[in-house]
Amino acid sequence: MINLRSAGRPLDRRRFLRLSGLALGGSALLSACGGNASSGSAGGSVSMQLSWVKNVEFAGQYFADSRGYFTQAGFERVELLAGGAAGTSAEAAIATGRAWIGVSAPLITAPAIKQGAPLKIVAATYQKNPFAVVSLEKNPIPDAKSMIGKRIGVQDGNDLAFTALLKANGIDPGQLTRVPFQFDPTPITTGQIDGYLGFSTSGAATLARRGVPATQFLFADNGLPLVGETLIVSQQTIDEERDKLKAFLKAMVRGWKDAIADPAAAARLAVDQYGKDQNLKADEQEGMMQRQAELIVSDDTRANGLLTVSDELIKANVDSLKFAGVDIAADDLFDLAPLREVYQENPDLLR
Repeated sequence: MINLRSAGRPLDRRRFLRLSGLALGGSALLSACGGNASSGSAGGSVSMQLSWVKNVEFAGQYFADSRGYFTQAGFERVELLAGGAAGTSAEAAIATGRAWIGVSAPLITAPAIKQGAPLKIVAATYQKNPFAVVSLEKNPIPDAKSMIGKRIGVQDGNDLAFTALLKANGIDPGQLTRVPFQFDPTPITTGQIDGYLGFSTSGAATLARRGVPATQFLFADNGLPLVGETLIVSQQTIDEERDKLKAFLKAMVRGWKDAIADPAAAARLAVDQYGKDQNLKADEQEGMMQRQAELIVSDDTRANGLLTVSDELIKANVDSLKFAGVDIAADDLFDLAPLREVYQENPDLLR
């Protein structure tokens, strides 16, 4: 999930251009952002840059691929490019033409757009970003304010999100101790920290498997209601390949409907096929799928369809980004019109 873990650190203008392999100036960026896809309403092959390694996090993509939804949409092939701790961001992959579409997050895409990247968010898998602060049940941190006076483990790459959480809750950084942290939760079991920034799909569950009861609170429920696992494309794709984009989004909706309906099958696809090289465990992946379904399905998506983002939630995201120092207009960051057209043209997708 891009949760900044695969981004390493926030993109400044120089770093974005360096990652993109582009010289200063907008024309090069605009020409590169067409992506590596054939023209036309659909057809050809496209690549999708994922935000993390191939685990159940991308089950919707696996179903769309394995059950032929991409093929039925007219695509000869959809290549799913794995991300990871040192992986290429979706923004950079699209800018260089390595990918046609990518999985990202507003905290990464918005700064890139402000720096001149012609990108848009066209869908959001998670209605709530999975960022969470994990703590032990015997020493719980139930909400943001409860972090005051505590030692919180934060990865360098997630500092932007954590800083935004503090600002959203009026917490001065000096009111707590920020401790350098990786992804191994051992420091909390040994008492070196009181909590750590993790992900609700795996954080507390990872400790529970070790026999350590844990709890967690979501950033999204504590003043920072950002969406997650957003799908981004270039503005050129929206303008010139709208039908192709809509066909892709329709296949994605079908894939995620299947994943939510059958978590066990989603886990098997991750373990036995798409993430086979990751040594994943089926029971853990099934549990993760069940937990991420809670982030994907909401009252709004039940009414408007999976992957959609309501106007109210778009506004909340724009407001939340200001806590991270990013002031951006909703229309500059989001364009949900193609997805809304998909649902208008395919009302059966709402069933």
